[in-house]
Amino acid sequence: MLERTGDLLRNKNKVILVHGNADMDAVGSAYAIAVCFPPARIYAPGGVDRVAKMVMDKLGVEILDECDITEYELVVVTDTSSPEQFKPGCAEIPKDSVIIDHHRPTGKWDNMNFICDESKVSCCELVYDIIRASGIAVDRDTGMALLCGMLTDGGHFSFANAQMLRTFADIMDETGIGMDEAMDFPRSEVGMSERVAVMKGMERSKFERIGDMIVATSYGGSYEASVCKALLNAGADVVFVGSQRDDTFRLSARAGQDMVRRGIHLGEIMKGIGSETASDGGGHGGAAGLSGTGDVEAMLHICMQRTMAEFRNMRNDGSEPA
Repeated sequence: MLERTGDLLRNKNKVILVHGNADMDAVGSAYAIAVCFPPARIYAPGGVDRVAKMVMDKLGVEILDECDITEYELVVVTDTSSPEQFKPGCAEIPKDSVIIDHHRPTGKWDNMNFICDESKVSCCELVYDIIRASGIAVDRDTGMALLCGMLTDGGHFSFANAQMLRTFADIMDETGIGMDEAMDFPRSEVGMSERVAVMKGMERSKFERIGDMIVATSYGGSYEASVCKALLNAGADVVFVGSQRDDTFRLSARAGQDMVRRGIHLGEIMKGIGSETASDGGGHGGAAGLSGTGDVEAMLHICMQRTMAEFRNMRNDGSEPA
């Protein structure tokens, strides 16, 4: 499957799409494909997040925010679990597109050239496997983009598994990148707007607890992931943070690794809520998202109630303290 995917990517004029507010894992995966399987352009119809923009600026990479995908011979999608993660108005994804992902499959890509490995902590690991299976050498900039994607999705190793660590070391060996360089490259000073957003998010937060487990929610206009991190650091075990844009909402969810080991899977929670509310949800055990049309505060309430039900089930099966 890895070699076949590489063959599909070779020698075609392609555009590589990433999901809305694309993170470094999505953008790093796209950049590695663009470099190793030219010609290609990267298209972010819903923009990229702060870290991804900073890293791509350092590498001198142009990311398109407007593009007619029908002009390209092949469409590739990275790190995106469903087409609903693209902004409204984005052209329909052609049936012969190549989809590369590491989230739990949603069934939305079943009729396409879909390669997925949900055992991977990051999509960048799967992309590196495809590149290596195709016999292509990775240069230093490409290696850095892949390492940054692995670092951000792996929580700077907090969520890493042995497989990710081995791949990380392989890329370091191949490119000569030092650990200090890799760790420093995706870091930047936190701007005032993000600091203010986090403070406002903390102020708007609500929480409930069952036993020793706490779920918290908040909402704001931006930096949902940063607010999630702040609430986890403040003591919450599971966090949902949302934003509203006109009649559409977007939620980010995070859980501590201890909660994931105890049975919480945010991807399943978000996928279930999405199917019940005509929204699009999914992700990993400790990090997931939900987006659609509706009221963000109502959706946050649903997320809290669903998590509280999970907490009760965990207590009732005798595995949690009273």
